This record gives sequence, structure tokens and C-alpha cells, in this order.
Amino acid sequence: MRIAVVGTGYVGLVAGVCFADSGHTVACVDVDEAKIKALRQGRSPIYEPGLEELLEKNLAAERIAFTTDLKEAVRASDVVFIAVGTPERDDGSADLRAVMSVAHQIADVAERFMVVVNKSTVPVGTAARMQAEIAARAKVEIDVVSNPEFLKEGAAIDDFLRPDRIVIGSPSERARGIMAELYAPFVRTEGPMYFMDPRSAELTKYAANAMLASRISFMNDVAMLCERVGADVDSVRKAMGADERIGQKFLFPGCGYGGSCFPKDVKALIATARNHGLDFTLLSAVDAVNDRQKRLLAQKARVHFGSLRGRKFGVWGLAFKPKTDDLRHAPALALIDELLADGATVSAHDPVAVDNARRIFDDRVQFVSNPYLAADGADGLFLVTEWNEFRQPDFARVKAAMKQPILFDGRNIWNPKRLREIGFTYYGVGRAS
Repeated sequence: MRIAVVGTGYVGLVAGVCFADSGHTVACVDVDEAKIKALRQGRSPIYEPGLEELLEKNLAAERIAFTTDLKEAVRASDVVFIAVGTPERDDGSADLRAVMSVAHQIADVAERFMVVVNKSTVPVGTAARMQAEIAARAKVEIDVVSNPEFLKEGAAIDDFLRPDRIVIGSPSERARGIMAELYAPFVRTEGPMYFMDPRSAELTKYAANAMLASRISFMNDVAMLCERVGADVDSVRKAMGADERIGQKFLFPGCGYGGSCFPKDVKALIATARNHGLDFTLLSAVDAVNDRQKRLLAQKARVHFGSLRGRKFGVWGLAFKPKTDDLRHAPALALIDELLADGATVSAHDPVAVDNARRIFDDRVQFVSNPYLAADGADGLFLVTEWNEFRQPDFARVKAAMKQPILFDGRNIWNPKRLREIGFTYYGVGRAS
């Protein structure tokens, strides 16, 4: 099958490369000429394990190509995926201008029946609006399908190639058949494919992310209560998760969630509910708790030191999660902003996200090439992103490098008892003193 993917961001690039790797012929379209040039040379604009290797493989096999010519790509394709950004507006709603602009362009150049697949995260009702506006412009029949993505950054290739579910929203049996054929190579191990109406598919994406965000914020509130009453959140979450109705996933408290999905999707679902006369009180609280958690580590430092002015702090981890260089809504950014605003200096390290962070902070933060340099001369060290290389460092070396051996563990990955025994002052999230 011939596929066009409009947008070479995180979702579009992963989808394009994975479809090509299953044998389809793929043309990826973007307006950014520099990005297209780099992709033609096999250089990915994002860090995602395994992505660049698949990109190079399918470029060599001539199954994937990159272009700025949307008209040519659309006219050569049977299925066109829209995977452009839907940034957050000031009121929390999703900005659909880019999505609808691409839909209009497709309608204007299409010469035969095709399926237009909305892969971007969009509010409920977008597929219906897109179908109506395409029908008003196109000279041929076009079916619009909602096909939300459920990729985890850092594991996106595996998630796409071996999905736990594929959601397809379409009222058209013809389009459903094409989508079933398209995804057939990825569900050979009986991964479920859910067919439904477009509105249900659109809501599924938001509801799934909102549920996961809710679990995180719930555990962060439980962690705060643990600190007040002298309980240990690790013991609480393990015993909770043993209940098969609850499970262990997304019960880890910490310094807040970030990324391109959870923060934006929670706000967008709140806005959608508000636009339909519903006050989604629970999700408003989820969002508020997460905002508080991003300031938690700085607040713990203020309680310990009194004033942060003139102090130096090390920060381990900048990306919002391990195995990505994505800094969107990353808790580390909020922490660093708070430290700088209080007059502290910051030295930071991340295995892959330093270049992106340097574009944000410039020379206001010292970025270093290894984690021990970030601890050098520090009054305190913050662990924000739980990269594997931060889990078992040489703590004797860390202690020797620091001015004061004070640790703020924003992900509860270290052993408090052991660290206190070797002379550190340790602060976690919801852990007993």
C-alpha cells in the first residue's frame, strides 16, 4: 500500500518508519526543508531508541522517502495520515489550525478515493468536522478516520510494531477494511483492533491519558499524606498494587509528570468537558496536583536551607522521562526555573537532552558532560529523571565531590537507609524519615 504521512514530528516519523518497515511504500511530508534534508541523510530530529536504525534501513531499501511536496505525496497515496501538532491554547483547548489546514490541502489535490487518517490528538468531533470540510472542497470521495496513537516515548518503536491495541474510528466499512489491511502485520499475535465511531476513538485517547495522569496525581497526594503521618509510600503503593483491580503501573509518586501528552491532554479534556457544560472537577484536581509536584523539590530545598541564594545545586536528568530528549513540560525545567529565581546557580546533566535544554536556558545553567561534574561543589543534588545510569552511581565519589552531601530524590530510586548510613541527608517523595 502507498502511504503519505504529513508531519515528521514524533508520531509521524515513528509511524512512517514503522509502516515502511512492514513493506509499505511511505512518503513523509513536512514544510521544514532542513528537517527533510536531514531525514533524507538518515538523521533523525528526535532521540528515540531504534528509530535511526530503522530510518537508515528503510531509506536504503527505498521504502521511505521525505519531501516538502504535499501535492505529489497525496496524489501517489492510498492512505494519508495527518500527524501535525495540536498545541495547547491559553484556555487549555487544542489548536486545530494546522490539522485543518492539512485536511484542506489534501482535499484540494486529491484525484481519487482515499482514506485520510487523523493521527494527531484532537478533540471529540474533529473527524466529523474534517469530513464535512473535506467533502465541501474535494472533487472525489474521501473517508476520514480517527486513529489515535498510544506510543510511549522511549519505547515507541516497540509500541508501534507490537501494539497492545489499535483504535480505529470510522463510520465507513470501506475505510475500516483498508485500515484493517494496513495494520494486519502488527496484530499477528492477536493484539486487539477496536473499531468504533470517530467520536469514541477521539475520546479514547484523551480518556486513556487522563486516567494514567490521575493515577500519578493520586499517588502524589498519597505521598504527601505519608510524609505528614510518618508512613512510607513505597510500602503503601506495593500493597495497593497487589490488588489485581488496581495493579502496579503508574503508582509511582515523584516530582510530577511531563511530556507532550499528559499535561496537554488533561487540559484539553477539561476544556472539552467545559465546552459541553460539564465541570470535570476530578481532572482539574489532577492538573493542580501535578503543578504542585513540579515545585515540590525546590520547596524541600527551601525548608532545608532557608534561603537558596548563592547556593549551587546539581541536577541529574532534564528530559521528562528516560530514553527521550523531549523537554516538553519536563519537571526539571520547573525545578531549574525555581532555583534560578531564588538566586541559586545550577549545574545539570542529562544523557541526551542537554542540547535541547541549552536552547532554553542558554548560559543561565552550566551543562556538563557527566553526572559527577554536576555534583562538584554542590550544596545539594536533585535527581529528576530516572535514567538507568543514575540508579547505582558511585555515591562515595558523589559525596566527595559535593560541598554538602544532601540529596533530593524526585523519583524515589535510591535507598534512603543506605545513603543515610554513608553520611547523606536524603529527601524523597512520601518516604518515611
